[in-house]
Amino acid sequence: MAGHYVIAGKKIPNHLLSIGFISAYALGGAYMALKPKPAQPATPPIQASSDDEEAFIKEFLAKAEADEKK
Repeated sequence: MAGHYVIAGKKIPNHLLSIGFISAYALGGAYMALKPKPAQPATPPIQASSDDEEAFIKEFLAKAEADEKK
């Protein structure tokens, strides 16, 4: 017969402990895999050296998107 551990004054068989740990590990993994992810921005941030450059890039992207929709 398999061994046992005494926890809080009760004999707990080894197979129940192993089932409990494997279940907890699987549930933790499922939680981490299914947890909602934070929303990612649609485009990367614009890293312009000046405000004029940033405005030009935004205007260019807006025109490109408008041409693409046509």
